[in-house]
Amino acid sequence: MNENLDHILSEVRNHVSSAPTREELERLRVHYVGKKGVITSLLHQLKDLPAEKRKEMGARLNDVKTDVEKVLKARQSELNRKALEDQLNSAPALDLSLPGQYATSAGALHPVTRVMEEFIQIMKRIGFSVATGPEVELDYYNFEALNTPEHHPARDMQDTFYIEPPILLRSHTSPVQIRAMKNKKPPLQIIAPGKVYRSDYDMTHVPMFHQIEGLMVDEHISFADLKGVLHYLVKDLFGARPLRFRPSYFPFTEPSAEVDMQCISCRGSGKECRVCKSTGWLEIGGCGMVHPNVFRSVNYDPDKVSGFAFGMGMERIAMLKYGIDDIRSFFENDLRMLEQFSC
Repeated sequence: MNENLDHILSEVRNHVSSAPTREELERLRVHYVGKKGVITSLLHQLKDLPAEKRKEMGARLNDVKTDVEKVLKARQSELNRKALEDQLNSAPALDLSLPGQYATSAGALHPVTRVMEEFIQIMKRIGFSVATGPEVELDYYNFEALNTPEHHPARDMQDTFYIEPPILLRSHTSPVQIRAMKNKKPPLQIIAPGKVYRSDYDMTHVPMFHQIEGLMVDEHISFADLKGVLHYLVKDLFGARPLRFRPSYFPFTEPSAEVDMQCISCRGSGKECRVCKSTGWLEIGGCGMVHPNVFRSVNYDPDKVSGFAFGMGMERIAMLKYGIDDIRSFFENDLRMLEQFSC
């Protein structure tokens, strides 16, 4: 049988190496190692051999079967490669110099992100560092520590998103100021950028928006320091222009003010100006001197230190900077609007 196996192996090598097609190769595979193939039949005949011969011939047959399968597999790879080459050679020439079928547009920062980054870099140049905090906050940090009494309207569920009292979505980034002051003694000079949440939705309000607040605490800080910082900030953002401080109310600052800048469209004339509604001024944020009760809540002595705080909505600043009249445009994912800022 050994001589017969050597003959079969030699025959397989000759026939397989000259097999012209994959179909012919498959026919040879079935003929030799298929269910009724030559080698399979010999394996079935092992049971007729004496026990002492069966083991030796079984090992020999398995070796031959393995060799045959290797030869078939090698020829299969050759024929597959040849078929691919024939297909490529017969295909039309590919002009690699042609432009792609689909143009790829360049990405860009969102206009709100651009304004935030610009704001942060301006404030860093005058010594402010960035502080962050959680967006899911406790009532204590969002209201109580900021001198906002229990009956204040901002605590109403129509104004603030409560998850389950006292847990809520922060309505401003002021809680970051409380956390920063609890972790560090004066002097302190930070800005707190991030998302905030309020229950509003119209042309100038959305339920989620971005805000940056600033805080400076040290000995002998005055309203004049606050005005100087805001003039510097506005000059870098919009160019040199007058600011107006209107008395206002915030529970966490006293005195408090709304900050207006000269209209960027009519330059303060107000004549038939739709941007400022003929007032000559544009509101950009709120500010004031930190209330003594806020200092007491973080164990600062209001008799020894003073400070100022201010806050601005980044969508509001971006609307003024880029001439966008509807805040909802920032969140509608309309590429026609966003592509204007891709350069």
